[in-house]
Amino acid sequence: MGAVAPSHSQVAPLLLVDGFNVLWRGHFGFPAPILSRDKQRNLTGLFAFFALLRATIRDDLDTPPVEVCVVLDGENGSAERKDSDADYKANRESTPAALEPLQFLAPMKEALDAYGIAWVEIDNAEADDVIATLTNRHPDRPIRIMSADQDYYQLLDSDRVRIINRARKASKRIITAAEVHERYGVTPAQWPDYRALTGDKSDNLPGVKGIGAKTAAALLAGGLTLDELPSSGRLTGAKGAAITDSWTVALRCRELSRMRRDVPVGWQAIGHVSPALPRPADVIEKLGMW
Repeated sequence: MGAVAPSHSQVAPLLLVDGFNVLWRGHFGFPAPILSRDKQRNLTGLFAFFALLRATIRDDLDTPPVEVCVVLDGENGSAERKDSDADYKANRESTPAALEPLQFLAPMKEALDAYGIAWVEIDNAEADDVIATLTNRHPDRPIRIMSADQDYYQLLDSDRVRIINRARKASKRIITAAEVHERYGVTPAQWPDYRALTGDKSDNLPGVKGIGAKTAAALLAGGLTLDELPSSGRLTGAKGAAITDSWTVALRCRELSRMRRDVPVGWQAIGHVSPALPRPADVIEKLGMW
């Protein structure tokens, strides 16, 4: 008899952390600022990143322990999408205040290395495409994705993949495919089609003017894709005309929303449980930044 494949419960989950998302939200959303002992340096982003990661591993995983990989946006990660649409993420602030968390990237990587936590940064790839690729690469592993970015909903293809959003209250932090369908009326596979119609303010995607969440869900009901709408008989009235008139815009929004699952990622998950993280104060102490 052939070897029996291990069940998902027998394989250590892989926790993929959207590093910039956690760092930015930690820096700007932590309950109180964390300052150096001389009060001259704001260390909130660095402290918050490790505090949130440690708390997630401790509190939000249904099947610990886990293998952890922090994924970072490459410096030119958005270039390809911006080449196809100059408005992509053009609404993101680039003031010195908005970019403050960038100062913590080097010490964050140093600390991850010091504590044996893997991290991946590919110059010409966005973190979500790398995470999508790693999720696709390991179909036998339970995957947990730590991010508040709704783009990851398209990866919830089964109960194997779940999203952890620390911005939500404790009882609502774990997001599943079932919740996405219940809340938005579409399946995870339809998420790019849904965003093609509704738009996405966070990425500056306009969608179709006048098409809101309820209308988009109704149009896509039954698992329809954007490509099937013209022959579905559903594009009637003013809203149908709006979609027809903005068809190329919708297609472009969908393409920009779709995550790539074929990024050449050199890092390979090995199935070993990652070392435990110490208290964030100890991390900063080890870096000599207090």
